[in-house]
Amino acid sequence: MELVVDLHVHSHYSRATSKSCTLEGLYYWGKQKGINIIGTGDFTHPEWLAELHKKLEPAEGGLFKLKDEFAGGIDKMLPASVGDNLLRFVPTVEIATIYKKGGRVRKLHQLVVMPNFDAASRLNAKLERIGNLKADGRPVLGLDSKELLRLSLDADKDALYIPAHIWTPWFGLFGSKSGFDSLKEAYEDLAPQIRAIETGLSSDPAMNWQLKQLDGVAIISNSDAHSPQKLGREATIVSSEPSYAEIIGAIKTNDERLVGTIEFFPEEGKYHHDGHRACNVRFSPEETKAHHGICPICGRPLVVGVGYRVDELADRKIENKKPDKTVEYIVPLTEVVAELHGTKSTNGKAVVAEYDKLIANLGSEFGVLRKLPLERIKAYSPQIALSVERIRAGQVYKDPGYDGVYGTVKVFKDAKDRTDMLNRMSLP
Repeated sequence: MELVVDLHVHSHYSRATSKSCTLEGLYYWGKQKGINIIGTGDFTHPEWLAELHKKLEPAEGGLFKLKDEFAGGIDKMLPASVGDNLLRFVPTVEIATIYKKGGRVRKLHQLVVMPNFDAASRLNAKLERIGNLKADGRPVLGLDSKELLRLSLDADKDALYIPAHIWTPWFGLFGSKSGFDSLKEAYEDLAPQIRAIETGLSSDPAMNWQLKQLDGVAIISNSDAHSPQKLGREATIVSSEPSYAEIIGAIKTNDERLVGTIEFFPEEGKYHHDGHRACNVRFSPEETKAHHGICPICGRPLVVGVGYRVDELADRKIENKKPDKTVEYIVPLTEVVAELHGTKSTNGKAVVAEYDKLIANLGSEFGVLRKLPLERIKAYSPQIALSVERIRAGQVYKDPGYDGVYGTVKVFKDAKDRTDMLNRMSLP
C-alpha cells in the first residue's frame, strides 16, 4: 500500500513551536492532510517522552497509535471523508550539534529515528551526560555529528540517522556557513552509514542529483513542522506494509519501495536564493558571483543560499542523471484557497471555513492535490480544479525566498489575472 511519511516534526516542547503541537494536534491534522506515518519529534525531552508513553500504544509492525481514549474525541470532530485514514507514529527527534572540526565551527541538525521507546531511552541516557535534554525539544549538544551517528547506532542497530535539511546555510550538512563539502569529510569512516538525506524546503531531488557522492543515498523529504497545520509541507512516499522494518528498510536500501517525494517548489523555501534580509537584497547565484559575494548595500558577505551552494558542489548536469524516483510538487491547499480569496493570510475565518468544506466534501488534502480526478474537483469548485490542474502541471509563478524570508509560489500571475479568471468562470 502507498504510505505518506513525514518523519521530521516537533512538539510543543521545542522552541518557536505552536502550543497545539500535541499528539492530539498531530493526529487531527495528519488525518486531514492524508499522512499515514508521522514522527513523534522531540523524544529526547523527558516531559514529551512521558506524554508519548502515556498516549501512544503499540500497533502493527512496531509502529505506534494514539490510544482510543485520546483519539476518540478527535475522531468525532473529523469529517467522515478522512476518518478511515491510517495514521501511525514512530519515535523521532531532531538534534542540533555544535562543535569544531577542521579548524571551523560546525552547526548541524540531524534527524534520528528509533524503532521503539526502549531504544530512544538508551540514546537519551547517553546524551544526557553530554547536554541538557530538558532545555529544548530539539536539544543542542557539543558533540561531533559523527559521534552522534555512532551513539545512535549503538543504541539500536535499526536506528536511522538522517542529516536534516542538508543545504540550509546555518545548520545543514552542506550549508554555506558551517557545513562540509562531503559526507566523507563530516563522517569519516562512518560515512557509509549515512543511508538517507533530507532535502529541506529550499532544495528538491533534482538539485541533489547533481552530486555523485549522493548516488545510492536515499533522498527523502519531511515537513519540519513547527505547527500541526504545517504537516506534510513535504513528505516521502513509501509503498509497503505499515511496519517500521518495511518503511525504514525502504529508506535505508533506497529500493523500489521508496517511491519518491512530495515537494515544496524549492523557490518557496527560506534559503533558495542568496541575499540580505535587512538590506532587502536578493540575488540569484549568478548575481552573487557578479558581486563577489558581497552585499552592495552594507558591504558585508551575503548569506549564500541553496542554489549557489549546490552549484559549488555539483559535479554533473541534471540531465546526466536519470531519475528513478517520482517527484511531486504541491502548494498547500490553504495557500490555494487564500489566493483565490485574494488574501495572503491562510488563517482567516473565510479561508479556514472553505478549507474545512473542501476536506469534508473531497477528502484529504493530499488526495485533492495529488490524485483526485479533476472532474471530481471541478464538480465541487471549478476554481479549485483549475488551481490544482496548474499546480500538477507546474504552471505556477515563483518568487524565490532568501536569507530566512520565505518565497512565494502562486497559481495566478497577479490580482488581475486571478480576477479575470474568476470573472470568466462565473459567466453562464
